[in-house]
Amino acid sequence: MVLNKIKIKKGDRVKVIAGKELDKEGKVFMVFPVKNRLLIEKLNLIKRHTKPTQQQQQGGIIEKEASIHISNVMLVCPKCSKPTRVGYKILEGGDKMRACKKCGEVID
Repeated sequence: MVLNKIKIKKGDRVKVIAGKELDKEGKVFMVFPVKNRLLIEKLNLIKRHTKPTQQQQQGGIIEKEASIHISNVMLVCPKCSKPTRVGYKILEGGDKMRACKKCGEVID
């Protein structure tokens, strides 16, 4: 299995560009690089019917986030506030940083 380089990290703001949550924005709180998927806060909610257990005394219907494929989201640049592709810039010190393809600013 070949792992692709994931250019979106935990804490980034992203915009959904495909699927039922189209044009919504949210913050990434978990990334699954092996599956090329991520979880976004309060987006792509699903309902799970759960039984009562020792840890969770009360059963019922629980709403939680489902994962979204990484190809269905775009990073929102913190400087220009537009969805953008991610490139890389090498700084003077030799550090490789993520950069916005639209405005050219360093993201990290």
